[in-house]
Amino acid sequence: MSGHGARPDTGAADDHEAAGAGEPGVIRILVADDHRMVRSGFRVILETEDDLEVVGEAADGEQAVALAASTAPDVVLMDVEMPGVDGLEATRRITAAGDGPAVLILTTFDRDDYLFAALQAGASGFLLKNGSPEALIEAVRVLARGDALLAPEITGRVIAKFARPAAALPAASAQELKELTPREYEVLVLLAGGATNAEIATRLFLGEATVKTHVSRVLAKLRLRDRTQAVVFAYEHGVVTPGG
Repeated sequence: MSGHGARPDTGAADDHEAAGAGEPGVIRILVADDHRMVRSGFRVILETEDDLEVVGEAADGEQAVALAASTAPDVVLMDVEMPGVDGLEATRRITAAGDGPAVLILTTFDRDDYLFAALQAGASGFLLKNGSPEALIEAVRVLARGDALLAPEITGRVIAKFARPAAALPAASAQELKELTPREYEVLVLLAGGATNAEIATRLFLGEATVKTHVSRVLAKLRLRDRTQAVVFAYEHGVVTPGG
């Protein structure tokens, strides 16, 4: 059990905690959901772990944006359907600067349009609300490491349904794709297929450290935040096609 303990819910916005790095090695989490019981449940689950700390709770998107700025979380758990500023707009605002926290969307399977919009807004992954506590904890740690959480059964489906055809994209985006080397292009193709770094290394006969370097260069050249956005980019530019 954590030394933090499961702290009681103190309301919609716990903005009394000062921003900052916090304890070394501790992942700082902001929970945004308009249901207080849901927020409290997530807090109890997360704070049973020594390396996780909930630094704030928000009942709508506007509070989430404000608390993301004032509490400096590493990961934001973001509901989509909230009053006022919804989770999609809040995600766009939080990720706009490019150096803020990773956003994990809390979702169900029945709103594909929301999921793709969340990807475009800068979310780094999805978490099913009816998932296990272990899945929640692992998802937070994955995003805190700087990785994306791609559930193939969700991500592939929504991208296939909503991604724009390459012909409809700005010429500038197509030009960025041309800046990739042949090897980086291969890496992008495998990324879009959901391959891990280890799987890419095996397929291309490379070391994992080399793969990590290639992935970083792909993201930098395409001006993308993470692997999730790389998948969207690849589908929209015809690098891969649904079912291909």
